Amino acid sequence: MLWREVLGTARDTGLFGSHLGVPLKTGVPNLGGSIITAGGLAFIGATTDQYLRAFDLSTGKVVWKARLPAGAQATPMTYRGRDGRQYVVITAGGHGALGTRYGDYTLAYALPRT
Repeated sequence: MLWREVLGTARDTGLFGSHLGVPLKTGVPNLGGSIITAGGLAFIGATTDQYLRAFDLSTGKVVWKARLPAGAQATPMTYRGRDGRQYVVITAGGHGALGTRYGDYTLAYALPRT
């Protein structure tokens, strides 16, 4: 094992179903997979705290995160655009059983040019 990291905070769905809005780094239920890029990043948006995160594979540290408008409980995907840039896409629709906010969003994020 190279590293271990707690995944998620209690910001949106806290302990015992509470919604206190406190970003305690507790780890939270998640549903969805991750993807790994050739540049050494792992992206995951499966947590109930409504973030898409990028982890550095060599250190396990979060190097980027974006707040999502709804629960993502999904596996991100990636593609290279006609402009030559790599994009990461996630759909955020929410999940009733996990108590995340419902929505109807698909968001794309451009990775920095290398």
